[in-house]
Parts: sequence; structure tokens; C-alpha cells
Amino acid sequence: MVNDVRDKISVLLVDDHAVVRAGYKTFLQLADLVGQVHEADDGKSACQAYQTYRPDVVILDLSMPGIGGLETIRRLLAYDALCKILVFSMHNEAVFINRALQAGAKGYIDKSSAPETLVNALYRVAQGELFMADSLADTLPDHADEDTDTLRLNLLSPREFEVFCLLASGLTSKDAAEKLFLSNKTICNHATSIKEKLAVKSVAELTLMAARLGLITTQL
Repeated sequence: MVNDVRDKISVLLVDDHAVVRAGYKTFLQLADLVGQVHEADDGKSACQAYQTYRPDVVILDLSMPGIGGLETIRRLLAYDALCKILVFSMHNEAVFINRALQAGAKGYIDKSSAPETLVNALYRVAQGELFMADSLADTLPDHADEDTDTLRLNLLSPREFEVFCLLASGLTSKDAAEKLFLSNKTICNHATSIKEKLAVKSVAELTLMAARLGLITTQL
């Protein structure tokens, strides 16, 4: 049951690229059951906008500056356990999908999907259903088939996962700190924790693990 008095679905569209937001906002507003579409350009503003507008569904990118998509999911659900989040990301790797769903997202589609898939997913999530594009569902392994790398990666917090991806992709701790708006010391502390949890000793080993999982074939 959506909250709009006219049974229209209100949406918060979160993406750090203004052109992307403008395009999808225009498309969504053409759909019969979509009402107001609010916008936010990062995780912090998304949390603020959610508290202000209380949309029926949050459509959220994962790769954003600042607190990042996974941490944003955690914070939104901490504020409102009933928040309905649909991840709309360029990442189609199983690790990203698993992380988003484990964090509490109700749906996941990638940006290569047909526009109609976004609208269908929005409707389904608004009604309380779980949604995943068929092309993505096939990439998820059975839990029993998860390898050691994946199981260890599940030990990382949302913030640690973001730092892991950035360091593994070649960023220095200083560069990662600037991207996430954190201090270099904080990044170094995260890096130490990440290495302990993943049982590795160097950034080179992090990179090898990320490569095995398919995480550094796509730029964050």
C-alpha cells in the first residue's frame, strides 16, 4: 500500500550524477503510478531527504562519494526499518548484489537493464515484494557453493567493503580518504582491520582477491 493519497508511488532518486538523475526522473514521471520524484546526490543528503519526504521507495546507486551506497542502506534502515530500497547500479557482480541484499535492499537491477525493468522493479518493491532482474539472479551462487573469498568478504562492514574495493582498485589510502571524505588515519585503520578479517598481509593480496571475485574489472 503506497502512501500517496492518489495511490501514486513517491520516489527518492539517489545518484551523484545530475545528468543521470535528470534522465531517469523524466522517465519515471511518465509512468502512470509514479508521483513525486525527489532527488539526492549522495548518501548524506539521501538520509536527510528521506526524513523530509518519506518516499515510498528509494532508488539508490551504490557508487557515490562520501558514505557510499551500502552504508546509506544501513543508515536508512536504522532510521526506518520499513524503508524500501531498490538498488540501481552499474555493478552486476554477485558480491555487490549479495552485499546490497544482506544490507537490507529489497531489489537490485543494473543500469544496463531496459528502462521498463526499472519501472517494474519500482512497482514490485513498492508493494513489498523482492525484485531482482532475471539476468542478475543467474549470477548468484547457492549459499553452499560460496567460496572462501566470498565468505571472508562477508565479514567486512559496509564501510570496510568500500575501502577494500578502493584500495584493491589501486587507490592510495590518501586517495581513498579524499573519495570517502575520511581522514587518512581512518582509512589506514580500516585497512588494518580489512587485512585481518580477510587473512591477507598486503594490498597486493587484496587486489588478487578482488580480481578473483571480479570486483576490479569494473571501476568503482
